[in-house]
Amino acid sequence: QVQLVESGGGLVQPGGSLRLSCAASGFTFSSYSMSWYRQGPGKERELVATIKDDYTITNYVDSVKGRFTISRDNGKATVYLQMNSLKSEDTAVYYCNARSSNWRRNYWGQGTQVTVSS
Repeated sequence: QVQLVESGGGLVQPGGSLRLSCAASGFTFSSYSMSWYRQGPGKERELVATIKDDYTITNYVDSVKGRFTISRDNGKATVYLQMNSLKSEDTAVYYCNARSSNWRRNYWGQGTQVTVSS
């Protein structure tokens, strides 16, 4: 059974940091591209960052470039999102996504809430 389980979300003050984790099981993690998406209140889900099976990284949201870093540990079958200098507009549910190289398989985690507030 495929599982993607996010953790590490919570309440943090502006300027603070969080590291999100997504633990994967039930598929060949090392062969998949992994991504973080987020969905803020009243907004569409947006792609934040992707790290491919060859470790190449693409960042998609201008406002988080330089503050967020995606990484992966294939030995732990886990993808991370390090979030620094957090702002209120980063408040969202953050979702982990796995996609096979041929795009035939696509999996989602349940999401973890990040709230940035003073």
